[in-house]
Amino acid sequence: MTFISHWLGQVEYQAALAQQREMVEAHLKDADTPDSLLLLEHPPTLTLGRCAKREHLLVNEATLQQRGFALFEVERGGDITYHGPGQLVGYPILNLKRLYRSNELDLHRYISDIEEVLIVALAEFGVKGWRYPGYTGVWVDFEGDPAKIAAIGIKVNSKGITSHGFALNISTDLSHFDLIVPCGICEHGVISLSRLLRRTVAIDDARPCVIEAFRRVFGYENNNE
Repeated sequence: MTFISHWLGQVEYQAALAQQREMVEAHLKDADTPDSLLLLEHPPTLTLGRCAKREHLLVNEATLQQRGFALFEVERGGDITYHGPGQLVGYPILNLKRLYRSNELDLHRYISDIEEVLIVALAEFGVKGWRYPGYTGVWVDFEGDPAKIAAIGIKVNSKGITSHGFALNISTDLSHFDLIVPCGICEHGVISLSRLLRRTVAIDDARPCVIEAFRRVFGYENNNE
């Protein structure tokens, strides 16, 4: 079994959402549609998931507009999060029932597998990523405290087709997270790979690591990029 990875560059959030929906629809129309991984960056954007609390947005919408931030309410799980340049965003469009060879939808397994992809990819940079019980995403140790380096928010429809996905901070402007309570977590901060390593890491450096980790963790034979 193979998957197709697509590097889209920087894409407006709404355009990426429309592309995801088109690809999900293709899966629904044709069971032989290959699984895909969309990789991209977004311009500065805030999204509120199904469980988001508006009070976790710390500025008003007029301020966001003045600063050039887009704001969307979306159907993924989770609270509020930030997307922006220097952040590698991944949207897997997968048929989970086919991938896991089961008619039961094991969403905990799927989220754990995405976390594992990111943990494996970070290891290529000598970084130990880990799961924090009670929190979705991937964490690292930074100056003696836990810091979140990757957020995850997914949607899986009744047919087992996935959309939305993960956001891995590579060289993200971390000050942009000050506009929100990231993922509703106020007791811990966020971090980027570049700040953690104290050197600039490019998206192009991280992307192949994520693609290969995705292939290995999900058990694909190869990637038809």
